[in-house]
Amino acid sequence: MARLSACALASIALFAASHAYGQSTVWRCLNDGRSQYTNIKKETVGKSCTVVSREVSVISALSPAPAVAPASARPADFPRVDRETQRERDDTRRRILEQELTTEQNSLSAARARLAEQESARGGDERNYQKVLDRLQPFQEAVARHERNVAAIRREIAGLR
Repeated sequence: MARLSACALASIALFAASHAYGQSTVWRCLNDGRSQYTNIKKETVGKSCTVVSREVSVISALSPAPAVAPASARPADFPRVDRETQRERDDTRRRILEQELTTEQNSLSAARARLAEQESARGGDERNYQKVLDRLQPFQEAVARHERNVAAIRREIAGLR
């Protein structure tokens, strides 16, 4: 029975301590014309503070968002390119991208051929299948790299005007 009462007393003490912690006193102190709120008694010494009897929410002020100029506004001295010059630049860019695409497609075909050649060859020391996978990995990575490059160049060509 004594053991039960000791446990009961301990749980009551914990409940009371947590309840007292949640109900701590809050003071409002005036400091240079600004209100400062605290629940620490030591911070109120020597100041004119009053006990706050209701719950206080403190939210810091938000700074205003900077004004953004419209995207179409350009400075008066912004350099301009005439349509014919821009068209020549676009055509040149398209030709370069198409040449890169052709080169990359040729590299992809060559990488696929090397991979197929390596897949068909089997060394006598490769009884473990992991050795085969390790040998083929660089060739598979080369094929994947060239496929990504071809896709990226095609996306860039599609994005041209």
